[in-house]
Amino acid sequence: MLSPTTTLAEGLRLPTNGLDYAIMAIYFVVVLGIGFAARRSVKTSLDFFLSGRSLPAWVTGLAFVAANLGATELLGMAANGAQYGLYTVHWYWIGAIPAMVFLGLVMMPFYYSSKVRSVPEFLLHRFGPSSHLLSSIIFAVSSVLIAGVNLYAMALVLQALLGWPQWIAIVIAGLFVLAYITIGGLSSAIYNEVLQFFVILAALIPLTIVGLKRVGGWDGISDSLSSSHGDSFMTAWQGTGIGDANPLGANWLTIVLGLGFVMSFGYWTTNFAEVQRALSAKNLSAAKRTPLIAAFPKILIPMVVVIPGLIALVMEPSIGKSADGLQYNDAIPVLMRDLLPNGVLGIAVTGLLAAFMAGMAANVSSFNTVFTNDIWGAYIKKGRSDRYYLGTGRIVTAVGVVIGMGTAFIAGSFSNIMNYLQTLFSFFNVPLFVVFIIGMFWKRTTPAAGFWGLLSGTVAAMVNYFWLYKQGVVEIPSDQGANFVSSIVAFVVGAVVMFVVTLCTKSKPAEELAGLVYGTKSPGMEEPPAEGDDAWYRKPALLGWGAIVLAVICYIPFSF
Repeated sequence: MLSPTTTLAEGLRLPTNGLDYAIMAIYFVVVLGIGFAARRSVKTSLDFFLSGRSLPAWVTGLAFVAANLGATELLGMAANGAQYGLYTVHWYWIGAIPAMVFLGLVMMPFYYSSKVRSVPEFLLHRFGPSSHLLSSIIFAVSSVLIAGVNLYAMALVLQALLGWPQWIAIVIAGLFVLAYITIGGLSSAIYNEVLQFFVILAALIPLTIVGLKRVGGWDGISDSLSSSHGDSFMTAWQGTGIGDANPLGANWLTIVLGLGFVMSFGYWTTNFAEVQRALSAKNLSAAKRTPLIAAFPKILIPMVVVIPGLIALVMEPSIGKSADGLQYNDAIPVLMRDLLPNGVLGIAVTGLLAAFMAGMAANVSSFNTVFTNDIWGAYIKKGRSDRYYLGTGRIVTAVGVVIGMGTAFIAGSFSNIMNYLQTLFSFFNVPLFVVFIIGMFWKRTTPAAGFWGLLSGTVAAMVNYFWLYKQGVVEIPSDQGANFVSSIVAFVVGAVVMFVVTLCTKSKPAEELAGLVYGTKSPGMEEPPAEGDDAWYRKPALLGWGAIVLAVICYIPFSF
């Protein structure tokens, strides 16, 4: 990691004019209009937090992928492309698709049929109050930290666009997101995310096409970067043998286990910012199809996110070389500055802002749900009226945005925000995943095991990163390699602790586990298919296997 930087590289100012500002103004008016339109449907806390469980699968599916198209995807994955090359595709084809399919086919029936409002609430039913409260606190903390990443990235664009000081950009961006979430709740966030999905693509596709033309197409990128960074920089698997050196600083074992299994499944199956979109679907069939529908556009996202990072590295070889110059996070803004004419630049900037708002809105809306229902309503103010919790949710939304403004400055200390995000995921999502997966497939797992497994996994990941890696006790070549190792450590430690504690403590009665452990069913899981669900595109199994096959096909040209 380079030394801390909280400003854009000097001179990275976008040449915008009145046409660009007009395009952005129209978009912001539409966003607020959607918020006010959604407000009319918000009458209960269920409407505010889960859209009344009334949305069709295509809406929740697009919102599912758009919620992830925030700073993680755009600045973060473009930065990863510039720093690590084509190894970045692992985050999509092995680090997303299998986990999204597993979520849809295996875990969504448990989530949706149990009628929980959040992921931590599922742990309440499976393990009891101690695991529930701990997971709620962990998730609330991680949500505002990740919201801060999106807010920081949004502030970078506003700073480049308008020349505002970063703190002003952070405050203005945060207040705008606060406005439309508070007005319309989750429905406003989801419908805006569907709009933002198309706006984001309208921004990234022209940027990629023009960039490829400028650098001589794919052959131009490959020749340039292979000569300057080595042949393995432009492949997905070459150089990943155990003991081999590569830009990613990881071998095939840490990629498959650390990223492809532990970190990936930990994020996609337990991150409530994503799962919340599926829980808002109108029925179980739609909930199962939500992540599967999202998997298909997710397969193609590297074409318009990773490739621009490579293009930026060809055009500006100095990226990431010095703390005072261009950073990896600057890859997308650099391309926008150098390649796009006015008008198209306005669309691109609007797409970036849309992406950051989608990412922040996803985390803030999940934060207000978890804090209101799983902390405030469950342990502090119990048994109040639905109107009280609806009002509390609106207040908590404002609090979450304000905290996110503070955590945005933490993100500014990382030259590659993807490194920071993956560090957070290894701390918070992986330990939660090990508790879920063992509790869901091993009926004997006890409530005490859930609590101590979650706590020990979180602590183990932090010890590995801050002590063993940062203090040089164990030599790991890169931050991302350290994150993969931290994820494996968190999973193994959490699993071992759960196994030992389970053998020493008493499990819950079998009748209390119906619908919470694989192989058992609650009455809600017997929901009949809706009319027309016999069509092939409504069958989750076909969608899931189709997504995995396409991901494998995409790997082939970049494997060696």
